Amino acid sequence: MYDWQWRDWRGASYLTCSLLDGFDHGFFTRQFAPCGPEYLTPALKPEARPLRVKQVHGNRVLSAAEIWAEASAGLGAADESGWPPADGGVTDEALEAAWVCSADCVPALIADVSTGQVAAVHAGWRGTALEIVPVAIARLQERGSRLADLRVALGPAIAGAVYQVSTTVAAEVGATVLPEFAGRWRQDATLLDPQAPSSDVPDPAKPRLPDGVAEAILETLGSLPLSPLHPDPQPGRVRLDVRRVNQLQLLNLGLLPEQVAIAPYCTYQTPEHFFSYRRERRKQVQWSGIVSR
Repeated sequence: MYDWQWRDWRGASYLTCSLLDGFDHGFFTRQFAPCGPEYLTPALKPEARPLRVKQVHGNRVLSAAEIWAEASAGLGAADESGWPPADGGVTDEALEAAWVCSADCVPALIADVSTGQVAAVHAGWRGTALEIVPVAIARLQERGSRLADLRVALGPAIAGAVYQVSTTVAAEVGATVLPEFAGRWRQDATLLDPQAPSSDVPDPAKPRLPDGVAEAILETLGSLPLSPLHPDPQPGRVRLDVRRVNQLQLLNLGLLPEQVAIAPYCTYQTPEHFFSYRRERRKQVQWSGIVSR
C-alpha cells in the first residue's frame, strides 16, 4: 500500500516511508553506527533540534519540554548521557527531531498531518505489553491531535517468523489486543518491571497468569485475521510478531489500516542493513527519527 524507499546520505543508506510524506524522517541503518541523533539530524533537517531519551524498555513517553527539564535538573540517566529514562518522545514545536534507537525492537514514527507534531517510540515486547504506542498517541491527543490525522510507520524490526519467545511472554503481549483478556491480565499479574533486563523470559518470581488463561489468550490470538503468532516446534515456545501486535493496538484505538505501515524488512534476516541482538548478541543499534513541522 505504501512505498518504502532507500535514500543516501554521506555514502550510507536510510529508509523512508511514503505514509510519512511531508515529514522529514528516516529509519537509519547499521552503516551509520556508531553515530547518534546529533550527527544524523542534519540528514533530515539541518536546523532541527535533536530530541532523545535514555531507553529502558518501559512505556514512559515524554514531551520535548519534559525531556529538557529533566535533563537540566539532573534527573536523567545515571550514565554519561544525562537523558531522562523513557522510551518515547513527543515534540512541542516545529523543527524538533524525535529519535529512538533499536535493533530488533520496533521503532515507531508517528506524525500528525494537521498539527505537524510528531513522536518517536521504542516498542520492544515489554513496551508493547505496556502499550507504549497507545501511550504516545494519548500524549499527542493531549496536544490536540485527532486519530484521523495520525500516520504511523513501524520501522524495521525482527519478524514474527523468526522471533521465538515463551508462551507466557506471547500471552502478556497479546492480551493487550484482546479486550476480553486485557482487564483480567492487569488484575491477575504484576505489571512488568520496565527497568528489568530486556529478556524474552519473564521473571519466574513474579505472579503469572492463572492456569489456562495464557493458553486461552494464545488460542484467541491464533484465530485473528491478522494473527501475530507463528508456530514453534519447541514446547512452551511460540513465534511472536511484535510489529503486528502494535498494528492491532492501533486499529483497536480507532486508526484505519491505511494509517499504519509496517516496514518490509526484518532486522534479523537483513544483516547487510541492520543490527540484530538476536543474531549477534551484541548491543549495537540503529536510529530512527522524524522532524516536526
